[in-house]
Amino acid sequence: MIRALLLRALRWAALVGAAFVVLSVVLVLLMRQVPAYGSMVMLERKVEAWLGGETLPLQHQWRSWNELSSHAKLAVIAAEDQRFPEHRGFDVAEMRRAWEASRSGGRLRGASTISQQTAKNLFLWTGRSWVRKVLEAWFTLLIETLWPKERILEVYLNIAEWDHGVFGLEAAAQHYFGVSASQVNEVQASRLAAILPNPRAWDAARPGPQTERRSQWIRQQMRNLGGTGYLERLAAN
Repeated sequence: MIRALLLRALRWAALVGAAFVVLSVVLVLLMRQVPAYGSMVMLERKVEAWLGGETLPLQHQWRSWNELSSHAKLAVIAAEDQRFPEHRGFDVAEMRRAWEASRSGGRLRGASTISQQTAKNLFLWTGRSWVRKVLEAWFTLLIETLWPKERILEVYLNIAEWDHGVFGLEAAAQHYFGVSASQVNEVQASRLAAILPNPRAWDAARPGPQTERRSQWIRQQMRNLGGTGYLERLAAN
């Protein structure tokens, strides 16, 4: 009796697992073509506000690859993931550095790539748990396999959180600088990239000393990478 129940449970688990794999692959393939007019993190913020008895109007407008500033594309790569064109979703060298730093008593720092952040923001939720990290790894592998690099960066720039209720480069550019996503210049792009680690506390329009130092470092990294010509490597991939 127990053996029969166990076998039945295993069969159901296998069916559920297979259904999840198929559905997730179909979803990722669909999102390769369909604009991301929303994300799970946007939904999470709305629910958080609702549970707190507040309303949170979302500012978000999708913009295609050619409508996104090249400075902004390069700035987020320089700030978040300089090996983005080369890796396959996971920056092993950066993960090793983060691990060694934590073992030496330093602060545990993030080593998430743009691909990982895109997977998390679009399909999952914030917070730290092993369940989320496993699902994040799965969706990261899927988008790296099924999307070109340009599409990953396009989606990332369109769903990244830049302030309370402000998502995507178009909304962020208007919110902070009163310009469209295509008009963001080098300095503005570096300041937007500089606040990504803590977008609901830092201000791109009125940067504090820490944000300004970080934005200056980002601009130097942009030049070290070779300027916006570096983006041609994404097309090559």
